[in-house]
Amino acid sequence: MFILLLNFLTAFVLTYFAIPSIIKVAHQKKLFDVPVGRSSHTVNTPSLGGIAIFSGAIFSFIMWTPFEEFANLQYILCAFIILFLVGARDDIAPLSPKYKLAGQILAALILIFKSDIILDGFYGLFGITADIPYWVSVIITLFTMLVIINAFNLIDGIDGLAGSIGVLIIGTLGAWFFLTGNWGYTAIAFATVGAITGFLKYNFTPAKIFMGDTGALLIGLASCILVIEFIDMNTALESTSPYKFQASPVVAIGILIIPLFDTLRVFITRIIRGHSPFHPDRRHIHHLLIDYGFGHTTATMILFFVNMFFICFVLWGHNRMGMHVMLGVLGVTASIMTFFLHKAVVHKKKLQLLTEPKFKKNGKVKQNEGIKIDQVFTELIEQ
Repeated sequence: MFILLLNFLTAFVLTYFAIPSIIKVAHQKKLFDVPVGRSSHTVNTPSLGGIAIFSGAIFSFIMWTPFEEFANLQYILCAFIILFLVGARDDIAPLSPKYKLAGQILAALILIFKSDIILDGFYGLFGITADIPYWVSVIITLFTMLVIINAFNLIDGIDGLAGSIGVLIIGTLGAWFFLTGNWGYTAIAFATVGAITGFLKYNFTPAKIFMGDTGALLIGLASCILVIEFIDMNTALESTSPYKFQASPVVAIGILIIPLFDTLRVFITRIIRGHSPFHPDRRHIHHLLIDYGFGHTTATMILFFVNMFFICFVLWGHNRMGMHVMLGVLGVTASIMTFFLHKAVVHKKKLQLLTEPKFKKNGKVKQNEGIKIDQVFTELIEQ
């Protein structure tokens, strides 16, 4: 336990004290994230916080994790380094999406083939309990890793959100590994949470620095490693273990609900509207909360506690309802909550349109120039 505490504290301290220097250098070299039309911030802000997260977490891994007890650590570190290089390159000078995807695939394949971090089947999901060919397992695992990694990248849109959700998800999984005696993965969780916590002090509104792609990709990678090992190791636990879950795939989905559901939702809505699923817009849940009128911190806390609610639900319901019933409850509940939020945002925009003050110019009544009526109705129709 003392070693795990050192894991957390080392990562926290290094990250906390590294960030001011990174902010200073970013300002000197003008390495900023410049606001664009869909941005939720209005000032140029450094986006190199992921460098500090990576440095704190990796140093803590190497310093306190005994390699002889965790042989896979060297390959996990290789995967982290690949995504660090990809993310840092993109944060400094935008990188083509195909190269970013190639880096993610390379990191995932190292984890699959060298660390044996792989989903061996569907674990009862969709009623599939039979063994599946190895190549199918590889494809399923690769797809799962890419989805989770990019889901964290997509929710990193407002101050503190990706970091707070990352702490909650990785901390929850780390607690399970701790209770089941899997010290290697517990160390990964504790160090990552420590590094993110050190970063968050500078990322809450008004944010002095963003984590950028570097931080979001690293949090996503840590999450996918832990969640896949959680599903796999849970299956190997004795049925009498108090820490064994009866529906581990759905429990994992519940733990990751905000990143996964938000990504699935925006991809589906973009495709329905005839856009590429990767076309950037303001349809994310955090954008809806901001558009409704919440500040960044309030919106982040709402999504944090919503995710916590779903985690508590799956921890309570895993042995009280069937796997697919619980999956259905997760999907329906999340959909209903988002539906009413979207309706509230549209209603508020309509009220703003109707109550917008008007003025006379050249004897004619004109709409205030701060809002264009045709643009508003177009946006309402699209949403």
